[in-house]
Amino acid sequence: MAVTLEQAQRVGYTCLKALLRFAFMVANNLVAIPSYVLYLIVLQPLRILDSKSFWYIEGVLFKWLLAMVASWGWWAGYTVVEWGDDVKAVSEDEAMVLVNHQATGDVCTLMMCLQDKGTVVRQMMWLMDHIFKYTNFGIVSLIHGDFFIRQGRTHRDQQLMLLKDHLEKYYRSRNRKWIVLFPEGGFLRKRRETSQAFAEKNNLPFLEHVTLPRVGATQVILKTLVAPQENGTPSGGDAVRKEGKSKGLQWVIDTTIAYPKAEPIDIQTWILGYRQPTVTHVHYRIFPVKDVPAEPEALTNWLYQRFIEKEDLLTHFYETGAFPPPQGQTKAISRAMTLSNLWLVAIQSFAFLSGGMWYCLFQYLYHCLF
Repeated sequence: MAVTLEQAQRVGYTCLKALLRFAFMVANNLVAIPSYVLYLIVLQPLRILDSKSFWYIEGVLFKWLLAMVASWGWWAGYTVVEWGDDVKAVSEDEAMVLVNHQATGDVCTLMMCLQDKGTVVRQMMWLMDHIFKYTNFGIVSLIHGDFFIRQGRTHRDQQLMLLKDHLEKYYRSRNRKWIVLFPEGGFLRKRRETSQAFAEKNNLPFLEHVTLPRVGATQVILKTLVAPQENGTPSGGDAVRKEGKSKGLQWVIDTTIAYPKAEPIDIQTWILGYRQPTVTHVHYRIFPVKDVPAEPEALTNWLYQRFIEKEDLLTHFYETGAFPPPQGQTKAISRAMTLSNLWLVAIQSFAFLSGGMWYCLFQYLYHCLF
């Protein structure tokens, strides 16, 4: 079949746009990430004198870095519509966010849609596969205090112990509020067959759009971060504690990401922008942590039930293009998530100006010394 001139022009334009976007992303990383590291090196005396102020500044810089990643998708037309509970209402409380995992673009989607949720992004901790430690963003996550978890049965017990130690050492000392994890332990396409075989063997529901979650990390987080009340029961939601003490983890935010036609966006698409503008849909459901069982078997059943509900949500979405209304309501209401282009431009400009400043400074020092 002959290619028309119009088709050739369209392909050429797409390739040129992808090349320019890739060049911009590389330049963005080359100035933004080293600048983040250098600012924090210079601020080390503040870390000793006033740790709280140091981690506040680090959090702001971290949020700006994630906003830069969000801008790559935003400017390509990859936007987000939100459904369900309004998580802004709990943005200042401690919360654990449980997310289904389909592709690398899931992380980028969260980086985007959490930008307008108050202080959440600068005070959040991510749990991610250890392979991300070796990416260009790995040094940023290491400094910020994210946890890299190694998958596999042989590493499981050791990794859960390391996670507990990590939370005790870094979570509250750096004033973290939200912790994000993907309980499925991998991408849907990689885990679906194994999960379905496990479900059949254990008389569990057959899931097509999600996989059965792993409970280990969730259990460690709840045990470590939920603050017990004086009577020994976990606090959460409307619990009141003495002034000056942390209320502990108060909420579990069950987050479901859905892509039109079940076609997830990967990081390559996010960067290059060769896919047509796409609206990703994110559904939230908030649970008070006091309603989450602590016993291992009950917690496993509770977590399985959340992902069975995700299956129903996604099935409804793929059939209708919308999430179902909350129980007791007749209509589901969606909210378009927006970012300020002016703010994104300001952050990008700051990154490139910082890169130029550091370059001039090192040039000056070099000439002074040599």
